[in-house]
Amino acid sequence: MPDSKINSMLMKLPDETGKGDVMAATSVLQQRANEIRNNSINWQSYLQSQMIGDDDYRFITEFLSSDGGKRDSLLQDQRTQCAKTFLSLLEHISKDQTVQYILTIMDDMLQEDMNRVEIIREYAKKKRENVWSPFLNLLNRPDSFIQNMTSRIIAKLACWSRDPMEGSDLTFYLTWLKDQLQTPGNEYVQTTARCLQMMLRDEKYRLVFAGMEGVSVLANILSGRINFQIQYQLSFCLWVMTFSPQLVEQMNKHKIIPILGDILNDSVKDKVTRIILAVFRNMIEKPEDAAMVKENCVAMVQAKVLKQLSILQQHKFDDEDIMADIEFLTEKLQASIQDLSSFDEYSTEIKSGRLEWSPVHKSERFWRENVARLTEKNYELLKMLVHLLETSRDTLVLAVASYDIGEFVRHYPRGKSIIEQLGGKQMVMQLLAHEDPNVRYEALLAVQKLMVHNWFVKIKKAIILKSIEKPFKLS
Repeated sequence: MPDSKINSMLMKLPDETGKGDVMAATSVLQQRANEIRNNSINWQSYLQSQMIGDDDYRFITEFLSSDGGKRDSLLQDQRTQCAKTFLSLLEHISKDQTVQYILTIMDDMLQEDMNRVEIIREYAKKKRENVWSPFLNLLNRPDSFIQNMTSRIIAKLACWSRDPMEGSDLTFYLTWLKDQLQTPGNEYVQTTARCLQMMLRDEKYRLVFAGMEGVSVLANILSGRINFQIQYQLSFCLWVMTFSPQLVEQMNKHKIIPILGDILNDSVKDKVTRIILAVFRNMIEKPEDAAMVKENCVAMVQAKVLKQLSILQQHKFDDEDIMADIEFLTEKLQASIQDLSSFDEYSTEIKSGRLEWSPVHKSERFWRENVARLTEKNYELLKMLVHLLETSRDTLVLAVASYDIGEFVRHYPRGKSIIEQLGGKQMVMQLLAHEDPNVRYEALLAVQKLMVHNWFVKIKKAIILKSIEKPFKLS
């Protein structure tokens, strides 16, 4: 499918941000908005104090007293006045309660008809003003409701307007969303995720977001303890990002497959299951690089996805897409197992960072046949092992990585010097003092192999020299 058609399809997806949506109705922002809509603002007092002009007073009072067809006619006849009034009110009124009300009714206006975003865009263009500045400034207000309702409006303008958000404005907004996702105790995080869901449907926006370590942020949050709704929303963000094949490689870098595999194994919500299966399907279908597709399949097998698929096949889902994705993934993963070499399995396990005592680690044949491959791509896998020794807090990972370091040294002629150059010897030595007895044991064995290898090399050299001076005689 051409990129333009994919983008068009994604932009038409329901954003689930409307007042009629179940999740929107229960979000903190919408609960608060329902209260704010019932507030009564004394516009007459603002007029008398000359904080607003006569034309703004007339428009806002007429707008609030109209609905349905009458409101449509008003906005058609007074498009310029509409934009002027809303922007003027936001500029000249500072009281939080009133600003909250203005933003809420403005958001409602845009939600009723997405084409109304052009009212704001056309006015800014006519006045030669930056359409984003008034709203981006409001993101700096201390009131959280004002920030997040403004964010909703920005997302609508950015996604529904003819002119996309660009440059420093786009960077500022996406950075703000990213920071809000990571803010501890953010009660409006669901709204932040909704805005990101909207933005990432557009390829221009998702490429910029990915360029600012957005995938890493999503991975870190999904790795933590979050509720199923945020799991769904952030997995949705990853799903739309998989429509840009170049971003799939970033997802591999940040271990998205094992992270989503864990969520899938524990999921009790069909919507979470459905979106994760859709992510996995795209990670197999979208990349053009066959090696990457194979790597993704192996990663899914190691993340116990195939086992979970067999469980899901026993369920009865009303959603045909879920069943289709289950069948597709089962077929592809089973096929990948048939072609899977022991080194493919080992390589994918190292890259996942989730080491366990799988059979390859203690297979003499594996090490004899594959030890040299650990030096490929400028020692890529060895560097990953050393990195795990340095950064992992998982005792199983540390134990297995220590063992593998020792086996590499034992089987590869220059193993000791390579491991020393990569800093592996120092890492293993430090683990001799680890609190976990299994880690200490495997680290000790690895150190012994390093020392034995050193003596073995010296003895081998001595034998060779002696044989040159006086060849052995067979009796």
